[in-house]
Amino acid sequence: MSEHVPWDHEELTVGELAARSGVAVSALHFYERKGLIGSRRTSGNQRRYHRATLRRVAFIRVSQRVGIPLARIGEALNALPGDRTPTAKDWRRLSQAWQADLDTRIEQLQRLRDHLTDCIGCGCLSLRKCALANAHDELGATGPGPHHLLVEGLDP
Repeated sequence: MSEHVPWDHEELTVGELAARSGVAVSALHFYERKGLIGSRRTSGNQRRYHRATLRRVAFIRVSQRVGIPLARIGEALNALPGDRTPTAKDWRRLSQAWQADLDTRIEQLQRLRDHLTDCIGCGCLSLRKCALANAHDELGATGPGPHHLLVEGLDP
């Protein structure tokens, strides 16, 4: 059962943040080492996180789930204000900045869903259909990778 954190607590312990966010303490420490979230230390050297960190952790989790690399997540979080809790306007601006990237990712996932059992243009020529879709490895001249499934401009 998750630990209940009173709504009026402005700071959370690492255990409270883990319980409330559903993220393991070790993952929170990892996010902090990567600069994605921050904490202050008490006089007893215990971490204390501002309650707004819950939103940042939720953003990190959702972004990772759709395949956004941590470096891109960090860039986005660095664009948010560090001196105050991000507002709806701040989140909207970040969302709009990611709109094209997310649309590209959706297109990539749809392409994967719809054509995974077909030739993916990898150049392997191991499937009978590949000889028809990529005769003599013609796609090899355009470079490495699964040409039929890759969407240009989408970073791994």
